[in-house]
Amino acid sequence: MIFLKSSYPTFVPNYLKAMNRLFSLFVVVSMSALLFGCGDNTADTTTPEPGTTAAPIPNISLSVVKTYPHDTSSFTQGLVVYKGQLFEGTGGDADNPVSSKNSHLLKVNLETGKAEKSIALDDHHFGEGITVLNDTVYQLTWTERKVFVYTLPDLKKIKEFDFNTDGWGITNNGKELIVTDGSGNLYFYNPSTFQLLHTQSVTHNGELAYNLNELEYIDGFVYANVWQQPYILKIDPANGLIVGKIDVSDIWQRINNRDPNDVPNGIAYDAETKKYI
Repeated sequence: MIFLKSSYPTFVPNYLKAMNRLFSLFVVVSMSALLFGCGDNTADTTTPEPGTTAAPIPNISLSVVKTYPHDTSSFTQGLVVYKGQLFEGTGGDADNPVSSKNSHLLKVNLETGKAEKSIALDDHHFGEGITVLNDTVYQLTWTERKVFVYTLPDLKKIKEFDFNTDGWGITNNGKELIVTDGSGNLYFYNPSTFQLLHTQSVTHNGELAYNLNELEYIDGFVYANVWQQPYILKIDPANGLIVGKIDVSDIWQRINNRDPNDVPNGIAYDAETKKYI
């Protein structure tokens, strides 16, 4: 699932990450080449010789198969499809009133866009990315540097952890939680203690990535939305190399016809349908 929301110009201070309006659309896309093998799109991850042209990142194509409504009062920060159910983490707090509501964790009816269950964060926590591991939901906060933990199916909060970076995106590989903080790094945490296990820099041709945001882990790779850019990067988490790039400029342009400020942000993968939202 790719969620579209508005943006400021490309290079802005981190505090502007909170100051966006919303667009009421979920877009479901199919990326069959990505699912069934990339063939000749395998990345050349070698460092080029001095004076030569850097190898481009292989492109992964997509096609839109359906759109769904979305509640514009929810400032989407994280999306997860888990056992066929859509969960959404939203942002906003008393210091950053980006919508009519502060931060929530939501269980959402995809067909209607309406929340079936809603858990509110307090007025001074700005919610960010979410992930689900072993029937447990993990929700990051932005500058408060806390992660909240909930059980399913009741969304009962059972604990919270502190961590040492800002919180942007989060996913998991079935064993570890993988977090971004808006830099070019992936941080791997123990899900039981939220202890930092290791850090992996994300690079292409030796250059560090930047603005890594919302994450999704699919078939051994991490997919990262690039904040304020029309790209989703496919990353090998074992070495941090970028091995593919999904260009969503066409979707972005389609949305720009309604509001020139809206940009792509947010990824969720439905393992049952093999589609991306």
